[in-house]
Amino acid sequence: MTSPYKIAIAGCGKMGTAMVRAWISSGMASHIYILDPNGLPPELVGNGDVTYCANEPIFLGHLESCDVMVIAIKPQIMNDFCTNIKTHLPRAITVLSIAAGQSIANFQQHFGQSQPIVRAMPNTPAAIGKGMSVACASPSVDEKKKQMAHDLLAAMGLVEWLDDETRLDAVTAVSGSGPAYVFYLIEALAEAGTKAGLFPDLAMTLARQTVIGAAALAEAEDTIPAAQLRQNVTSPGGTTAAALDVLIKSDFQKIMNEAVAKATARSRELSK
Repeated sequence: MTSPYKIAIAGCGKMGTAMVRAWISSGMASHIYILDPNGLPPELVGNGDVTYCANEPIFLGHLESCDVMVIAIKPQIMNDFCTNIKTHLPRAITVLSIAAGQSIANFQQHFGQSQPIVRAMPNTPAAIGKGMSVACASPSVDEKKKQMAHDLLAAMGLVEWLDDETRLDAVTAVSGSGPAYVFYLIEALAEAGTKAGLFPDLAMTLARQTVIGAAALAEAEDTIPAAQLRQNVTSPGGTTAAALDVLIKSDFQKIMNEAVAKATARSRELSK
């Protein structure tokens, strides 16, 4: 990055706010213009790096000076938003969308084939710089614009790029929705601890910290396959082996396969 970017972002919910926080803290943004019907998140009120746009005309008035317009609004209102702004969108500005199920082709129908468009799928750990983002670009995105999109996403964590956009539906199912699966694991593990005789607060502390610690170990030992990390904890004939035997015989892998397949299919449905 040679200099900070001037960013316009439509939608500042949880993910939009996480992105803005990351750009400000990393020095990635020279200024950010935010459009959201609910106003600014409290933590951004009074921040000199941010300008709140109360309506679309005000927001559109700033686009000419921006390097990128980030779309972080709900898919249900996407068509109306794109219809309203398409005649005012500068041809050179890069459109970076993080909306689930909204394909590059959908945006090209509104903005034209020549509009530089990047579609990305981040996840909520982006809020603490531990996110996972996967992106793909339209043919009109040159290397400079792709690098800008990479810079903005990398401020939130790891970034991978795909040439095949259709694979983003599976990405959505694995990393986009994945944090919810992990949180559900914490819930289930804590509940199981309670049923085994622990006080609920202690069971939740144990479950939460165990997942936190295991994730940190997986990050620290990133050259060791997850299967090996699992085996390192599992003594033959021990307590861990007994528990894993239940999970394996219950076909935990099949359950996960079905969950990811269902989420992938739903992502495809949203893109139609």
